[in-house]
Amino acid sequence: MVAAALPHYWKRSQLSLGVRPTPRVMEGETVKPLLLFLSGCILPGVGGAVGSIVGHRFGTSGLWGGGVAGGLLGSVAVAWMATRAGWIPAARRTGTALGTAVGFLVAAAIATNTLSSPVGPILSTLVAGAGAVVGSRQFGSRPAA
Repeated sequence: MVAAALPHYWKRSQLSLGVRPTPRVMEGETVKPLLLFLSGCILPGVGGAVGSIVGHRFGTSGLWGGGVAGGLLGSVAVAWMATRAGWIPAARRTGTALGTAVGFLVAAAIATNTLSSPVGPILSTLVAGAGAVVGSRQFGSRPAA
């Protein structure tokens, strides 16, 4: 029967009238990507700030290098934390870390080129969070062909 394969939120009476209900959002379905996005915005930035503070001891190049290294470590921390919290499956940890790292590097490039205004550096943090979400969706384990 076709009705047996339907999602649980579709009622037979609606289908007999030709009405296809809009799927309801399951609990936690939107919360997990939102939490991943927020942690992807915050943790690499905090890592970059701490890395810059530590790297400042070694001069200007240490400041920049420490900031990038700290941000990349923060990107790995996002993937690790998301896996531990159950926001992503363990098979998507690497993709999430890569997506967040690429997003952080793009955000760092945007921030350094828009230092004359506070808007650019602040909004660039959204790129790292978007990278985390895209990485968790795009780069995961795929079944062998």
